[in-house]
Parts: sequence; C-alpha cells; structure tokens
Amino acid sequence: MAQTTNDIIDTLNDLLENSRDGEYGFRLCAEEVENSSLRTTFANRATECAQAARELEELVVRLGGKPADGGTASGALHRGWVHVKGAVGANSEESMLNECERGEDAAVARYRKALQQDLPADVRAVIERQAQGAQKNHDQIKSLRDQARAAS
Repeated sequence: MAQTTNDIIDTLNDLLENSRDGEYGFRLCAEEVENSSLRTTFANRATECAQAARELEELVVRLGGKPADGGTASGALHRGWVHVKGAVGANSEESMLNECERGEDAAVARYRKALQQDLPADVRAVIERQAQGAQKNHDQIKSLRDQARAAS
C-alpha cells in the first residue's frame, strides 16, 4: 500500500528525532570521555548526526510538513544515563562505547523499519545513504568497544 505524504513525513520525523538523539548523545560522550581519540570520534559522529538531521528536516519541509522539535523519550533516558555515569565516575571507555553501540543499534533498527515502507525514490535514496552511514558507525563503535574490552 502506498504511503501518504503524512506517513512519509512521520517516518522522516522519526528518523529526525533519532538523529538528534545521536547528536546529543555523542556530544555528551565527547564531553565526558577522557581519551582524546574517542573524544574526536564522538564529536565527529555528533556532527554527522547533525548533518543527517538537517537533511531530514529539509525533506520534511519540502513535503509540506513541520520538522519534529526534539528527540525521543528513550534518547533522553540514554543521555541521562551517560551523564549519571560520568557524574559518578563510571564513565570507562568500555561503558561509554557500550552505551553508544546501544544507541547505534536503535538507529540502525529505525532506518531498517523506514526502508520497509513504500517511499518516493528521492526520499528512499536519502534514507538508504543515511542507513549505510548508521551501520558503518555502529560497526566502528562496536570495534572500538571490543578493543576497549580487550584492553581492560
């Protein structure tokens, strides 16, 4: 069944909220982690999420919709968890990377769900490209987490 324009806008806004969650979460991790290499990785990932969010916002507006204002409730909980861990000194590289991988798992799942829908070719192309980026980032974070685990 073909998606309505409102359905497509809802899908894009879901991905937009997820991208904002990623941006905020990675930015917080960059602030909390001591390792300068990881700080750079997290900051770069936050920038990539912000770029993805802007691209999704543009699609929503082009389709006549209103971009979502914030992130998701689960993203807020995720950021709160990262902040609390940092405050109590439990922000080991491995635990930060575990939490980032969990966030990337959620992002990959949302993109997969979006790609199961009947989308216009131009929208599908953007979502496919962003989904590939989310998978690449997930794999990078997982690899870094595995390295941190092996080192501890």
